[in-house]
Amino acid sequence: MTETATGPDVLLDGLDAQQRVAAEALFGPVCILAGAGTGKTRAITHRIAYGVASGAYAPNRVMALTFTNRAAAELRGRLRQLGAGGVSARTFHSAALAQLNYFWPQVVGGQLPSVLDGKGRILGHAAERLKLRVDTPTLRDIAAEVEWRKVSSLSLEQYAAVGRPTPGQLNTEQVIDLLRTYEELKDERRQIDFEDVLLACAGMIESEPGVAMQVREQYRFFVVDEYQDVSPLQHDLLALWLGTRTDLCVVGDASQTIYSFAGARSQYLLDFEREHPGATVVRLEQNYRSSPAVVDTANRLMRGRSGALTLHAVRAEGDTVPEPAVYEDDRAEARAVAERIAAELDAGARPQDIAVLYRVNVQAAVLEQALGDRGISYQVRGSRRFFDLPEVRQAIMSLRGASLAAQEEPLFKTVSDVLRSLGWSTRPPEGRGAVRDRWESLNAIMGLVDEQPPGTTLRRFTDDLLARQAGQHEPTLSAVTLATLHAAKGLEWDSVHLVGLSEGLVPISYATGFDQIDEERRLLYVGITRARRRLHLSWAERGITPGRPVTRRPSRFLEELRAPARGARDTRTRSAASS
Repeated sequence: MTETATGPDVLLDGLDAQQRVAAEALFGPVCILAGAGTGKTRAITHRIAYGVASGAYAPNRVMALTFTNRAAAELRGRLRQLGAGGVSARTFHSAALAQLNYFWPQVVGGQLPSVLDGKGRILGHAAERLKLRVDTPTLRDIAAEVEWRKVSSLSLEQYAAVGRPTPGQLNTEQVIDLLRTYEELKDERRQIDFEDVLLACAGMIESEPGVAMQVREQYRFFVVDEYQDVSPLQHDLLALWLGTRTDLCVVGDASQTIYSFAGARSQYLLDFEREHPGATVVRLEQNYRSSPAVVDTANRLMRGRSGALTLHAVRAEGDTVPEPAVYEDDRAEARAVAERIAAELDAGARPQDIAVLYRVNVQAAVLEQALGDRGISYQVRGSRRFFDLPEVRQAIMSLRGASLAAQEEPLFKTVSDVLRSLGWSTRPPEGRGAVRDRWESLNAIMGLVDEQPPGTTLRRFTDDLLARQAGQHEPTLSAVTLATLHAAKGLEWDSVHLVGLSEGLVPISYATGFDQIDEERRLLYVGITRARRRLHLSWAERGITPGRPVTRRPSRFLEELRAPARGARDTRTRSAASS
């Protein structure tokens, strides 16, 4: 007779053997090497909840850290469901900013300087002061250099010695002058940027024993998600938060390191055991997300790469991965993708379960046109944020106002009445356009009602909406997703169409050295592992830039993605309409 788990052990039910090892390793340094789709978030949230339920952790002494507001919101939601709602789940920047706001008046005096929304304007003023003519794209590149220098923990002199390529037509001396003047202007205006938040927090802990003592007294146990993306600055700040203690759990996958250009260092993950002798190391390689064919494709791409895990598919169902399709040009490729998606929708697939992924934003336009021509709803991920849309702001305000009045009607009726007053209806409007886009946004809010537990009040629902708004935790729209490979990180769909797999796009044209090409390989790996059931690969032989015909070659990675039993030739698909 099997004994039924009770008490805290219930939180371990449903975990596989390795996830359970990770969840039960509550003390000391722990490194979880978690491949794509292996349930890493499940493992770390159950680990934290188990620690709280068993009495090993006081919830207010646990800090879970990640890199995006969305990921932090997801962690908080899962921990709340598991009974560990008192645990703090934040981004590095959010945690550091909260500490700075608390300690700054005590240590420095007065209010913390204001945090810049962006660097462009003040960099423009710096260029004017130096009498340099700098266009907007170059200013964006300079802003990226500011961020890279700071997260890499380099002084201006050290940065100059690295020999980074200079943006635009600027030489190294001009770039250094711009960076220096940018810092001077910030100081004059009592402003700091996001990287300064981490630097100032680290400096305060390092130089003020009283601050260090209070911070370390507050937080004893640290969990860091996506550890392959940690930068030298974040690594240093984490070490200061820890002090002499060793209760640190990190989770990550070196094969998903796609932000090296922004300062991420996967070596901190790969060298964790060397940095923390005696660490518990757990490997999660059971893939619960993708079909065997998708997992096999991903494994072939990463075979033999440093730090790569070998995934084992748990799911039995799913389609085979067809041979990469080649089209005459980008328009033909986009039309073919739209036709395949239309067929999937006709067969009963939901739009929100389908994605088209590409390398650079400029590729979206032709895809938008093709989907629009077929009457297929889509959303471009990374464009305007859902909670910044006027209709969404208006809906939240109206719902909040309604929640202040005493109401005992069912949540569905109350919310639907409010949204109807703003133009929502149970039937979507015909065709595409602004009216349909507005309806899709309001319908997404309506869809959140179905996710609420029984008995949820309107006040609780609007509180959840406001929390989502603060964390940019967007609801799922009933639309096909268009996204760059970078923007797709952390997401998944039943069906994924990977387009533009040609040299110059994947890998991107400016990726020249081994490390840069390897990052492009990892980026493609991320794209492949977003697919649950179906994966389509394609490329086009010609670009469609007016006046500049571009002849392309297939990506060097495609040969590695072919199943051994298949031939070496692409599936050739021609479109008469493309000629």
